[in-house]
Amino acid sequence: MEKNTILAVVLSIIVIVGFYVIQGSFYPIQQPAAPVPVERTDGATGGGTSSVSPASPVSPAAVQPSDAAPVVAADAGASVEAADREERITIDNGLVVVSLSNAGGDIVSYKLKEHRDREDSVEMVLSGGRESHAFAIAFGDINAAPVTSFFNICRVSNYIVEFSRGFVVTGDSGNNTFRLVKRYEFKPHEYMFELTVTLEGAQGMGFNFSGVAYTLGSAPQFGPAFDKLDQRYEYRHYYTYTNGKLKQEKVTDSGPVIIGNRPSWAGVAGKYFTFIAIPYPSQFDIAFSTTPEPGIPGASRLYIVRPSLSGSRTEDTYRFYLGPKSPDALAVYNNGKNSFNLTNTELIKVANTSGILAPLETGLKWLLMLFYKIIPNYGVAIILLTLLVKALMFPLTRKSSESTLRMQALSPRIKDLQAKYKDNPQKLNQEMAEFYKKEGYNPMAGCLPMLIQIPIFFAMYNLFNTHFDLRGAMFIPGWIPDLSLPEAVFSFPNNFSLPLLGWTAIRALPFIYVASQLLYGKITETPGQAGGAQMKIMMYGMPVFFFFILYDVPSGLLIYWIMSNVLTLIQQLAINKYLAPQRAALAAKAEESLKLPPKKKKKR
Repeated sequence: MEKNTILAVVLSIIVIVGFYVIQGSFYPIQQPAAPVPVERTDGATGGGTSSVSPASPVSPAAVQPSDAAPVVAADAGASVEAADREERITIDNGLVVVSLSNAGGDIVSYKLKEHRDREDSVEMVLSGGRESHAFAIAFGDINAAPVTSFFNICRVSNYIVEFSRGFVVTGDSGNNTFRLVKRYEFKPHEYMFELTVTLEGAQGMGFNFSGVAYTLGSAPQFGPAFDKLDQRYEYRHYYTYTNGKLKQEKVTDSGPVIIGNRPSWAGVAGKYFTFIAIPYPSQFDIAFSTTPEPGIPGASRLYIVRPSLSGSRTEDTYRFYLGPKSPDALAVYNNGKNSFNLTNTELIKVANTSGILAPLETGLKWLLMLFYKIIPNYGVAIILLTLLVKALMFPLTRKSSESTLRMQALSPRIKDLQAKYKDNPQKLNQEMAEFYKKEGYNPMAGCLPMLIQIPIFFAMYNLFNTHFDLRGAMFIPGWIPDLSLPEAVFSFPNNFSLPLLGWTAIRALPFIYVASQLLYGKITETPGQAGGAQMKIMMYGMPVFFFFILYDVPSGLLIYWIMSNVLTLIQQLAINKYLAPQRAALAAKAEESLKLPPKKKKKR
């Protein structure tokens, strides 16, 4: 039995290591700096295509027109005053409150009204050392400086706003002028919005800046706010969806990664929120970048690169989803129940679990939601789910206990074989196999329940880490306010953490887990195991080992495991009572076998 237990532990470790192996491809591509157009400030016109020297990035506050003269777009045929100061536009569609700036015509704030983070609505456009801008245009590739000039504003409706400005490109062939228009259209109660980018130049003019017409970039990072990307509490995954297949892209800090297969859509997903870009048509390249930026603890940019254009006009449409990574919120873009009449986009794939445990996790999630509908408390729902799991596994648990009892009965014979063939391991294995076959005993039967619990544990771990509805779900006020995070009875002040351990708080659930695990081991201990050194390590060492591993896991997972231990303990007490007569019979038989036979009298 001891060898079987060790084998089970080895298999558990193999599963743990295999579960966290990440495979992917990495294709670093470096791009040259691109020329940037010079802003139009004098109303000049011209034709042809030419390049200009690159410009340095400029903050919006530093951009000022050289004069207040009217600026005339080359092909618009109308004069408009050039904006000379920053103005903000606020749009509230019921789900999000968006703040747009005419400095570049960008989004500077995007708050989710129904989701909270640090006493405020979740901010999806994070700021670093300076204010971050999202959906900025750069005339060139991803290394080109974004446009930060002041645009003219046209408030079309409560949900639609346009930013426009004229530009001039100076080159060997003279000056080329064109007009840039960015039109944002939001919909009531939608996390998705539409951005239309229009470039309109003089007759015969093209847009070619080092092979690129322009690049549309996201903010350096989207929310909610976090201290670091530790791949547990918060992470960023990068996805592309091409020809009906979702692919997770490998992105590192070594430089931007350009995806050249022009996907149908691309996205950056965190633990609970996601940003997805859908270009129309899907003829544009996508690039991801994690290059650090000042004040941003972990950058995760998404770029859409618009190829060069030979014509004098283009109108490109993009749709962006910036909101919760919730299956319910994303599913509406599959079934057509959205303001854009989108169907079969498969955006929901970003929220779905992949891998061999996906069906198990889906089933557990369905059961959890079912129990939550009965009692609207996710902590109680987890306890009810644990009860159901243990009830379903009870036949296996009883079988395991019977197997252990059977092992005790066969133990004397096994020890005889081990002593007889101690110098011949090959012969011993052969005799043991024949002995088990003759007795109809499966030595792995006692380990089966433990092996089955391993995939359930991992499916639960992923469920508690990614199930959106558990974010902020309270179980016990004042102690467990969020089942998706570790609880704390005392948090260390001033971001202090214990040396070596890295603990930032004292947590109660890990200690309760260790106590339940030790008590469970003591109750299930058999007389033959009590003196075994290996079993003592298993009984006392493994709970302590897992204590450190599980110290910072979501509290919902520990509640599941603690309840599982308590219920298993109760089951074991019931099984012990059920098997008491058999244990007594085995004990009597063992005692009888130890009695010496009477000596025979010598014949006279």
